[in-house]
Amino acid sequence: MPKLSDTMTEGVVAEWHKKIGDTVKSGELLADIETDKATMEFESFQEGTLLYIGVEKGKTAPVDSILAIVGKQGEDISALLESEKKKAAPAAETPAPAAAPTPEPKKEQPAKAPTAAPVAPAPAAKASATPAPAKVANDGRFKVSPLAKKIAGDKNINLSFIRGTGDGGRVVKRDIENYQGGGFSSAVLEESYSDEPVTQMRKTIARRLAESKFSAPHFYLTMEIEMDEMIKAREAINQVAAPVKISFNDLIIKAVAAALRAHPRVNASWRGDFIRYSSHIHIGMAVAVEDGLLVPVIRFADSKTLSQISVEAKDFAQKAKSKKLQPADWEGNTFTISNLGMFGIDSFTAIINPPDACIMAVGGIHETPVVKDGKIVPGHVMKITMSCDHRAVDGATGSAFLQTFKQLIENPVILLGMQNI
Repeated sequence: MPKLSDTMTEGVVAEWHKKIGDTVKSGELLADIETDKATMEFESFQEGTLLYIGVEKGKTAPVDSILAIVGKQGEDISALLESEKKKAAPAAETPAPAAAPTPEPKKEQPAKAPTAAPVAPAPAAKASATPAPAKVANDGRFKVSPLAKKIAGDKNINLSFIRGTGDGGRVVKRDIENYQGGGFSSAVLEESYSDEPVTQMRKTIARRLAESKFSAPHFYLTMEIEMDEMIKAREAINQVAAPVKISFNDLIIKAVAAALRAHPRVNASWRGDFIRYSSHIHIGMAVAVEDGLLVPVIRFADSKTLSQISVEAKDFAQKAKSKKLQPADWEGNTFTISNLGMFGIDSFTAIINPPDACIMAVGGIHETPVVKDGKIVPGHVMKITMSCDHRAVDGATGSAFLQTFKQLIENPVILLGMQNI
């Protein structure tokens, strides 16, 4: 099992392109391997016959374990397999501590509170029970208040389906009001759930973000930025100057890169015994995918035009969603941007993406009353929150960086004057 990324500890075989007995040429596609970041093609580095498959499709194996054996037709590989078994033997012979038994799922039982409103089953669960016919809540001998009886008659409700909560089981007004109708089906009142195995990507996201959150002392700086001038500038750029469509995210990446050049001590990374200040500016761009989150990196972002940033960002987003990113695409970030504005989020805080010291969380642009020249007028604002690792970046340092970022966004002529579009 090859190590296809710097954080990969195990891999899943997504697909085999050869079967036992097939001829394999050097450089020929052998299998698709799902790593913690993407599904990548694995090519054979030697020629021969596929003699053995060590990891079946859909199964997981640790890095450096036997993925497959390619050799001469008819070659005896028993000694090689026996040697592999002996390597694993010491670990297998060491008795593992007794683990608590996994509780079996409780048998689903119909809810016993007939006055509760029926609820829909969880969407992901598969209904296995056949809906039962409506059940009566009493045996026909029950007491009912005159008011409850009148309301039930007006609503055409069968009192046999009502269980009273008054004295002695008497049906009262609230029982009629709480009744949702249709009897009580055992199918809709059964508790149910479904369990899904955790993907390699989700395991890595969980591990890395937990390490970041619980090891790096986070603090947060929030700022509100006026966007009216940037909205006008973007519209003009896309109508007249830009060879490709420029997004607000492209402009934010460009402004962050320019602000980092002015404040290099934010372009930092905590390394334990020292703090690394990178002279180059590589912006990580968080991209939501089906299984979680990937962060491709726009390298030397401060030296690229808006059009170059736009093309690269769109290409990365497409590759991320189709699982075509390569290790070089997601390594080397010095600062990360997470933008949820397109999902209607006003503001949020993000967890720092190691090895960066800071991450900027970008909310959406929304119209709101603002004060200009002592008057309340309509305007557009955007909220950003920067999470900082206090071991490497102090509050004053982070604040100065955000002041510059704000100035560039609110005065786009400065930002656009720095570089050709």
